[in-house]
Amino acid sequence: MPNNKVIESFAAAVADIPDGSSIMIGGFGGSGGQPTRLMLALRDQGAKNLTIIGNVAGISATTYYGWREGPDDPQPVDQGVFFASGQAGKIICSFPVPGTTNPLSEIEKAWREGKAEVDIVPQGTLIEQIRAAGAGIPAFYTPTGVGTPVAEGKETREFGGRTYLLEHALHADYAFVRAQKADTHGNLQYVGTSRAFSPAMATAANVTIAEVDQIVEPGGIDAESVRTLGAYVNRIVQRESGDPYP
Repeated sequence: MPNNKVIESFAAAVADIPDGSSIMIGGFGGSGGQPTRLMLALRDQGAKNLTIIGNVAGISATTYYGWREGPDDPQPVDQGVFFASGQAGKIICSFPVPGTTNPLSEIEKAWREGKAEVDIVPQGTLIEQIRAAGAGIPAFYTPTGVGTPVAEGKETREFGGRTYLLEHALHADYAFVRAQKADTHGNLQYVGTSRAFSPAMATAANVTIAEVDQIVEPGGIDAESVRTLGAYVNRIVQRESGDPYP
């Protein structure tokens, strides 16, 4: 693995992602924690038949994904971009739609039209599936979802008189994560909501690509602030200063 993992552009960072790939996308409760530029670059790259894995997949209440007509006023970008473009056939997430149903999100539209599969997973289960994959744990038991549609078709077992579901680890071909700062070796420092899912996702994918605000030389990040080790990161791309997207 090269010591300097800096890639010159977002387009170059995603250029080799093939059709049929599974993509983890970091973030938590809003667009600010998501790797927005990597998402848009993959949309423009055009890979098809994607499986998207994320927490809050549908944060925007709009069906338009791009720029507003006002200057420096971008629309929120969510994982619906891949459904609006017809690139994704499946999503695994906790929240696939925004808090409004008018208009319908692109994810829900694709599901209603039979063009996409939507697998809704309880948030705690989802992060543990991802964490388990990164830790080399193939499966685990959880009480979450017992007695609900979440339990359909899953193995159950009793521990201490309580029923638990068997859930399997969740891997991906690629992980897109957003970080505040990276060094050229790939060590990452996070801030805000980007810290929620991204560190676990970085360990659970074959290739991790980080979208960052700043790149520094090794030693430029306080060791106590590193939340993802460079061993888990394959590519780093720096955002332009003043980028209007969150």
